[in-house]
Amino acid sequence: MNRQLRHVCVASLVLLAVLIVSTTYWQTWAVGDLADRQGNAVAVVARLTVDRGKILAPGTILARNRRHRIHGLTTFSRVYPQRGLAAQVVGYATTAGTTTGLEQSLDDYLTGSNTNLSNTLTQELDKLGGQTVHGDDAILTLRPAVQAVALQQLAGRCGAVVAMDVKTGAVVAMASSPTYNPNLIEKHYPSVLRIRGSCGDASALVNNATAGLYPPGSTFKMVTAAAALDSGAYTPSSMFSDPGYCTEYGQRVSNAGNPDQTGPEAFGNVSLAQGFEHSINSVFCNVGKHIGGQEILKYAKRFGFYSLPPLETPPGERRISGLYKNGRLWDPRTQYQIDAGRLAFGQFNMLATPLQMAMVGQAIANRGKEMQPYLVDRITAPDGSLVNKTTPQTLGRPIKPSTAAELNQMMQLVVKGGTAATVGFPPGLHVAGKTGTAELGLGTLYDAWFVGFAPADNPRYVVAVVVEKQPNGFGASIAAPIVKTILEKLLAR
Repeated sequence: MNRQLRHVCVASLVLLAVLIVSTTYWQTWAVGDLADRQGNAVAVVARLTVDRGKILAPGTILARNRRHRIHGLTTFSRVYPQRGLAAQVVGYATTAGTTTGLEQSLDDYLTGSNTNLSNTLTQELDKLGGQTVHGDDAILTLRPAVQAVALQQLAGRCGAVVAMDVKTGAVVAMASSPTYNPNLIEKHYPSVLRIRGSCGDASALVNNATAGLYPPGSTFKMVTAAAALDSGAYTPSSMFSDPGYCTEYGQRVSNAGNPDQTGPEAFGNVSLAQGFEHSINSVFCNVGKHIGGQEILKYAKRFGFYSLPPLETPPGERRISGLYKNGRLWDPRTQYQIDAGRLAFGQFNMLATPLQMAMVGQAIANRGKEMQPYLVDRITAPDGSLVNKTTPQTLGRPIKPSTAAELNQMMQLVVKGGTAATVGFPPGLHVAGKTGTAELGLGTLYDAWFVGFAPADNPRYVVAVVVEKQPNGFGASIAAPIVKTILEKLLAR
């Protein structure tokens, strides 16, 4: 090869390298900046020509592409074969580049941008050669059959279901109602935006499981009992006298009533375990007054309250559980700012997401070890090779194993002879749970809750359910049957 030809080859290689680096920068590392420029037609066209990766659950495609051929150019648009099955979790990706849910948070993987340098260079060479770039696939932990049951059980009522694997934190169901069909977003967005459930105020576009904030009612007694037991202030056999109310700030705080009676209940002399079993507000009011609101909040924070729950969905689609004041998260500085008696049974400005309450139940079921919840099992390359695999992570140990064991036994009492005794769990299915009937200041409209796990002696799954604004919406009659059906599905042999 003569000297002049060698110089031409070197110059060509340098120009090719510059082109590859430049293209890689704009298509990979600067993709966020390009996405911000809504009017950048080049970025939009470039996005449409990428074969976006699929989002799948075992045996089910949740999101895939449809291929189009326009004036010799191959483009792709998004299709959601399961319609509203997991709409808020999966989200949507429009041809204009708008994304939500996992379509947003996993965008780098789905567009093939989040990959190693070797693959990036290969993709850039493919682009230069006119070849289609293929994104990675995301395989979720959701179990479609269980997800379908959860949505069916909510039956269009406002609310949510979260079901998790106790040992790993894998989310096997995350249903939000009302739901919507993401295939309609492109052409019928205003109609989708107007979808409301039976409560009339929850948007179908909001993931109620992670962004819905509800007063937890008596399900919060799991946290209060954890603080009472773990701190050593009480034991399950500690005794209380229940006249049907406790007195706080000179006023009576009454027990809740039951659907089959008039007025609040009164139990007389009871233990803490019995107070939990029958969800006696006066018992927990007195516990709160004794240990103090700051102690209860300290344990709530150990479970994850006052922190954004870790999950793969976009941060803006998750909310922090805790006390709220004037619509904002509020962390009181002094004991005297807290109505400890009412906080102890899940009222007094306490708001929680179903995900957070599922995390509380999971930690109790897992002997005090709280696992990080996750939705993505693995990411695979277009050739099927593994890009990333989620390894279960421990968030912390909010309570001692002995405390978790005591709470487990107390939650079993709830199901065997307490507030959830009428639910009718199968004799062979040993369940531990806690009911909640949260007052809303709307007369007999309540938010109905239930958090339960099974099998109680060796827990595998925890399920948290909230159904919003239900007439006489007691947790045992509205939410617990949903948990029962889901646990039966999960543990079916």
